[in-house]
Amino acid sequence: MARGLDGPVDLQLASPGVALVTLNLPQLRNAMTTELTSAWTVVMDEVAGDRSLRVVVVTGTGSAFCSGADLSWLDQGNLSDNTPDRLRDKMLPFYRAWLAPQQIPVPVVAAVNGPAVGAGLCLALACDVRYASPSATFSAPFTQLGTHGGMAVSWLLPETVGTPRAREMLYTGRVVTAAEALTWGLVSDVAEDVVGRALEVAEGVARAAPIATRLTKAGLGQSSPGRFELALQWEALAQPVTLSTNDIHKGVQARREHRAPAFDGD
Repeated sequence: MARGLDGPVDLQLASPGVALVTLNLPQLRNAMTTELTSAWTVVMDEVAGDRSLRVVVVTGTGSAFCSGADLSWLDQGNLSDNTPDRLRDKMLPFYRAWLAPQQIPVPVVAAVNGPAVGAGLCLALACDVRYASPSATFSAPFTQLGTHGGMAVSWLLPETVGTPRAREMLYTGRVVTAAEALTWGLVSDVAEDVVGRALEVAEGVARAAPIATRLTKAGLGQSSPGRFELALQWEALAQPVTLSTNDIHKGVQARREHRAPAFDGD
């Protein structure tokens, strides 16, 4: 199972029954590039098919957990190809790839070692349990970039922190600190050694009855599967519509230049 940290995703057996998956593009703050997405998909397929595993821990290298989707492709090629229908064909498989923790049959624990931004926040939310380092932050700056949220954020975020707080995060894009995330229930604990804390919890879960644990996860997933899929399908339409506007380019450029964007709604 072990892979070296020279690849974009590292997979290690941390202890009997516990896998540690590490996003390893620190130079890009673990942004969800094509390379990282492909490697992540391979690792998730391997983890899902390994009957010896009882828990999976997900974390990142460097200063960030995951800075979200890589939007550099918006600057490449013929922008006329970025039509909503073509973008939808790209986005839905991308969503499903990164939401794999929901489909893994064993509990998945996120060790959020730094900022979890946009789609990176959604990855953390897709995990069953989250722990944060003191430097971890959480934000959903989609509208501030000129785009609609994706990866079922309109279901995952309210399901985790409640609708009023989800509205605040999605409308304002503001950064939520680790301390706030703890009081909101977004994370279960804050620890200096967040990976160590997550592995400690994972090892405790791994000692529980494995069939009962798998069935418990499956049962929890039955609470509102229709709403989740509805959110996913809506965002696979709404996000491509916004990605085909001029506002997204204005928002991305403003973010790169560290200034406030000026959106015209076109």
